[in-house]
Amino acid sequence: MTQGHGAEAIGHGAEALAAHSGDGGVLMQTLIFLAATCLVVPALRKQRLSAILGYLLIGVAMGPQVLGRLAETWPFLSPFELENSEPTQLLAELGVVFLLFVIGLEVSWERLWSLKRLVFGLGMAQVVLTTIVITGISLSIDTPFAVSAVLGLAFALSSTALVLQLLRERNQVTTPVGRTSFSILLMQDLMVVPILFVVAALNSNTDAFGPDQIGVALLTSLGALAAIVFVGRLVLRPLFRWVASVDSREVFIAAALLAAIGMSIAANAAGLSTALGAFLAGLLLAETEFRHQIETDLDPFKDLLLGLFFVTVGMQIDLTLFFGEPLLILAAVLGLFAVKAALIAPLARAFGMPWPRAIEMAFLLGQVGEFAFIVVAAAQRAEVLPNVIAEYMLLVTALSIFLTPLMAWIGRVLAQRFEKSDAPTAPADAANARDHVVIAGCGRVGRMLADILGKEEIVHVGVDADAALINQMRHAGRPFHYGDASRRDVLASVGAADAAAIVVTMDRPDAVERIVREAKAAWPDVPVYARARDADHARRLREIGADMASPDTVEAALQLGEALLGGIGVPDEAVRHIIEERRETELAKALYRAES
Repeated sequence: MTQGHGAEAIGHGAEALAAHSGDGGVLMQTLIFLAATCLVVPALRKQRLSAILGYLLIGVAMGPQVLGRLAETWPFLSPFELENSEPTQLLAELGVVFLLFVIGLEVSWERLWSLKRLVFGLGMAQVVLTTIVITGISLSIDTPFAVSAVLGLAFALSSTALVLQLLRERNQVTTPVGRTSFSILLMQDLMVVPILFVVAALNSNTDAFGPDQIGVALLTSLGALAAIVFVGRLVLRPLFRWVASVDSREVFIAAALLAAIGMSIAANAAGLSTALGAFLAGLLLAETEFRHQIETDLDPFKDLLLGLFFVTVGMQIDLTLFFGEPLLILAAVLGLFAVKAALIAPLARAFGMPWPRAIEMAFLLGQVGEFAFIVVAAAQRAEVLPNVIAEYMLLVTALSIFLTPLMAWIGRVLAQRFEKSDAPTAPADAANARDHVVIAGCGRVGRMLADILGKEEIVHVGVDADAALINQMRHAGRPFHYGDASRRDVLASVGAADAAAIVVTMDRPDAVERIVREAKAAWPDVPVYARARDADHARRLREIGADMASPDTVEAALQLGEALLGGIGVPDEAVRHIIEERRETELAKALYRAES
């Protein structure tokens, strides 16, 4: 058999499989997507590159712009082309829904409320200022006002799905960069209704609009949001208790899918984004006892379907249009990153974020979001946006998403270099710090805690009377200070009065008791966590005011038990559940002994 006949046979075989898979060859499309994922994504991950980049590359290479055009010359390739069909778009949208649902599970109402200043302050400022600046730049090159306004509104928003997935890959969701980025993205989602309202009102055939009408649109969206949350609180917890009573994993997964998709549809019916509805569903379930099981069950669905979403974004990149004017389009994309970064970084700094973190976040949020596809479509329906400009906007949007993993990496490198060059030779004045963690004792346990807090970018400061150790830590750039932590004035000098918590990690029981007693006497509202020698020592620490005392002997036994259970083949999830249950039991015993 010749090579040509062999290729033809492969093509006929693929066409036959597609024919048996129903309309649009859904089965064949699924097979192609899974095969490409198994080949491309691991190769990139081995090079420590983002999986998102792999999905985007699959979309470009196997979409209509590359493989589709090659199939015009070699028809046997056509069955292997990924099509941007309605089923594909639906599954891709479900990926975004599940991502926001899982993010909601990781966020509590208390944490969300603590972000209100960032959501309604920084988030609103970013959207408004970016819209004004991009609109002004467009007007300066003689673009009509309506078109300029659409550009400003669409390009002011960032990609929720992309940014949150990058943050999850880097384990940065709970860091200051993650929390602040999430706050801005949440405000952007709330602006969906007002932006679509403004785009529709830009049509010259409609009545003029004013700030009062935009305000009404925003209040309407907030009212719908409140109604969805109220109904969700009444329904979701009883539903999951009923489902969990039958102890069926498939029914439990069905309930999770019902919650995520149902709330998304409710939000969409109210004029909000489906992603915001899914986030609300996760947020409501985060308060329940079912949170961890739901997250475990849905995570595989979310990652694969979200990958399909990024594949569909890659399909939007029109290479013919790009190669027609590559320098102009690249300048537009890079200029967009530069403008948004130049606006977001100073805004974040004004809201208290250090410059290195502000720079990192600015590059992370510099792209255009997937919502731009909806804005462009709405503007075309309203006859505000010419088709030629719409095509360029879609290409800039897709390319900006494609380049985001690279730009985020550049932002992180710049932030690290800026941090090193701008870092003081000694730790900053801790007396002026707020909401930080004070670590009393910088031995093995104290340093380990400091490493954990540092990885999560939680501000902390350590105090120890070992001058040699402190000198070593300060040379390494660690925020440790010399002093006797049992003295009230020393704790005050490192900002204990305004601390989020005080942690006592010393291994001398008498020293731990003195520090706990002094700290609770001076600042009774500041939580104190202490390391105890054993259960009896933990009881004494509780009696003198420690909010939590962890016995060394208990933790050592728990760690040994965890290793043992894992080593004899008990599943990881079961091991974590057993150990956590035992830990809570031991802490409850210590609390009971302290109170009795």
